[in-house]
Amino acid sequence: MRHGPDLSQHDGMDVFEVMQTARAMRKLKPDPVPEELIDRILEAAVCAPNGGNQQKWWFLVVTDPTIKEQVQPYYAAALQEAHSYAYASLPPGTTRAQHDRQFSEVTHLTEHFHEAPVWIVLCLDVGEGEPSFSSGASIYPAAQNVILAARALGLGATFTNRHLRYAKEVDAVFALPPTVRSYAIIPIGWPDKPFGKVRRQPVETVTYRNTWGNRA
Repeated sequence: MRHGPDLSQHDGMDVFEVMQTARAMRKLKPDPVPEELIDRILEAAVCAPNGGNQQKWWFLVVTDPTIKEQVQPYYAAALQEAHSYAYASLPPGTTRAQHDRQFSEVTHLTEHFHEAPVWIVLCLDVGEGEPSFSSGASIYPAAQNVILAARALGLGATFTNRHLRYAKEVDAVFALPPTVRSYAIIPIGWPDKPFGKVRRQPVETVTYRNTWGNRA
């Protein structure tokens, strides 16, 4: 039995269309995701740029409900600590109603985080010392590739790293070795709503030429 939409409709999607419609999907159906699609997403992840091409990344694919249920309370607790998000200043071009709807979806994801069919946990081997300021530069491009590949395949995903407030506890649940740290958890599943264009500021409002402040 087929789960999710007909993938033929996503074949040959223009990369710019993928980027422009890769909205954060925080409401996901519980339907299983075929392993071959996760494999394709992981193949995209390892195409990402990384420091010195050292490829010190690791990708943990989590489908075990028991493991996800152990992580979810930490994820939920982190939202309680960051509750000011709901009352933060509005992002550019966003109304209060739109912001409230977004926070409603953030809350939904938090409460149902463990129910997402698949998590891809992006990890990096940082060695014996503490991660440097630039460590994320070698893993976050892979996170973007995961999100774009999921979108191209008709799957919903969203970037999250709120669990880092409880990084040691969550990494212990994942049984990560001492030198490996998690940097993001990306929940993936069939989206519960249609894809649409992302809302962002116009390019001309955030672009200068040659020197700061010069819009010529």
